[in-house]
Amino acid sequence: MTIRPYDPDRDFDRIRTWVTDRRTHAMWCADRTPFPLERGSFHALLREIAEAHGDRAFVAADDTSGDAEGFFCYSRNADTKEGMLKFVLVDPEKRGHGLGRKMLCLALRDAFAEPDTDAVQLMVFSVNVPARRCYAHAGFRLRSTAEHAFRFGEEDWDRCNMVIRREEYLPD
Repeated sequence: MTIRPYDPDRDFDRIRTWVTDRRTHAMWCADRTPFPLERGSFHALLREIAEAHGDRAFVAADDTSGDAEGFFCYSRNADTKEGMLKFVLVDPEKRGHGLGRKMLCLALRDAFAEPDTDAVQLMVFSVNVPARRCYAHAGFRLRSTAEHAFRFGEEDWDRCNMVIRREEYLPD
């Protein structure tokens, strides 16, 4: 697996098939872009977060085919010296085999290669137990929880902030 910049022409049609229902979509992006995922609105969101926070979009690509197997955005706040992972997503056919953890470990390797990065954080809804478990296996720990941060249908979801500090990071 390698991490490479997201290529809209090569990667979008593959990634859009990974989110097949509204609940999964809401857990992934907090409805920041409409369901089902459409090229124009998705790329507008990527432009918006790039302009606002400096986010860059990446894919985890298969070493042989180069096809995307995972996706995430990353930015770094120079004031807080913290990186931020957003919109972490793995091909559902590949989930449960350590691919998400491997992708996160590669993203963390690159983030901590920057000497001024003290920590990397992410947000995840409490109801997304498989994602929380994956993040914990990659070394993230719960820092805080915002109760009732998002409403999906009749459900109130808590938003968990998870973090890994440089001194806690153990490269594979």
